[in-house]
Amino acid sequence: MSYKHNFEFCLADSIGNSGLASAKFEKLMECATESINKLADKSHSDTQSLFGLVRTCEDLETLETIAEQYCEFFDHVIVLGTGGSSLGGQALTALAPIPRPKEVAARPTLHFMANIDPDSFERLFQKIEAERTGFLVISKSGSTAETMAQFIYCMDVFRKHLGQDKFANHFTSITEPGHRPLREMSETHGITVIDHHPAIGGRYSALSATGMLPAMIAGLDGEALRSGAASLVDSITNSGSARDVAPAVGAVLAVGLAQYNGITASVLMPYLDRLEIFGKWYRQLWAESLGKDGKGTTPIDALGTVDQHSQLQLYLDGPKDKFFTLIISEMIQKGGLLPKDLINLPELAYLAGRSVGDLMAAEQQATIETLVAHNCPTRVLEIRHLDEYTLGALMMHFMLETIIAADLMDVNPFNQPAVEEGKVLVRKMMNERNVT
Repeated sequence: MSYKHNFEFCLADSIGNSGLASAKFEKLMECATESINKLADKSHSDTQSLFGLVRTCEDLETLETIAEQYCEFFDHVIVLGTGGSSLGGQALTALAPIPRPKEVAARPTLHFMANIDPDSFERLFQKIEAERTGFLVISKSGSTAETMAQFIYCMDVFRKHLGQDKFANHFTSITEPGHRPLREMSETHGITVIDHHPAIGGRYSALSATGMLPAMIAGLDGEALRSGAASLVDSITNSGSARDVAPAVGAVLAVGLAQYNGITASVLMPYLDRLEIFGKWYRQLWAESLGKDGKGTTPIDALGTVDQHSQLQLYLDGPKDKFFTLIISEMIQKGGLLPKDLINLPELAYLAGRSVGDLMAAEQQATIETLVAHNCPTRVLEIRHLDEYTLGALMMHFMLETIIAADLMDVNPFNQPAVEEGKVLVRKMMNERNVT
């Protein structure tokens, strides 16, 4: 497997009463085994589409062609979409390779516009050249109010700059088949439309076209991303026991600590800057999938070492209501060295001759040991290095962990009924507002 999953310090045997008792852990593991057997059953339609997606690369050839066109003709690519239509792509493209000096102009700069703050669009449009800017418009339903407003506004701005007969070549839309406002508007104006898989929800769609097209524009290996994800799916289908499936163990810990120990928050804290947006992607996945019928735990995204200086005081000395997941990587001897001749103060002697990575490695281990010393349930996902295969595996780990947790909690991880109330109210308010 592309990462190690250490959960020893979540159990009562290691950290006392704040950990999950062995008997309760084992009881939930039996339930989780039933959950993974259901997932492995090909009649489980909600997950089979997701499993099938990451086991194929047939669609990547079409996406690669579009990505190559965007790289050839555009210096900037603006991605319009919100929620799962944006966060998955953002999490993936954070891994984009640093261009070499001769390749600086080879790939466009990606701008993810997930909000509808007018000021942000005005600022962005001041920095770009219309002739060298393309758009990806992403909405599974094809009717997301924020995305449709973005789309209509940007179409109007760019048809004024480029002309009615040229602006459509700067747009590509991704939405479900059928009667969809985004599809119909796009087709009316001659804009290319890519099908969003109808059986895969937005927050689970990062490895579909919604995330893969931005990732491939950024220069990532789409096949490796899906292969990493498929390795986790194989762990489900090839195992008859939840104990051998890391996402199932994670789900048991999260649900068990919530049910029996009053743990109501789940903190995901990677120690790699390129996983900062991944934390926000996880936050939506966990919150929107599990927060139903009075159930669920609150996901919190943090970043090491940054949040050691903003949140760790609360984590250690505040309410003992949090379950911690740290994602760490091998850091020793990585990064620049700190020359001894520049360090002539005794209080900084511990840095002399070490690398920046040495300090990061120490910070990672110190945080783990400090959390454990304060009896905070803490698990560690350790990766050797962060590449496409590993990122794909991490994404699928948390998708599966969420789906299994939902089964243990008896909630549907694929809907979001409460959110619809706000959407209805927004439309009502807009209809009642006088048009200027």
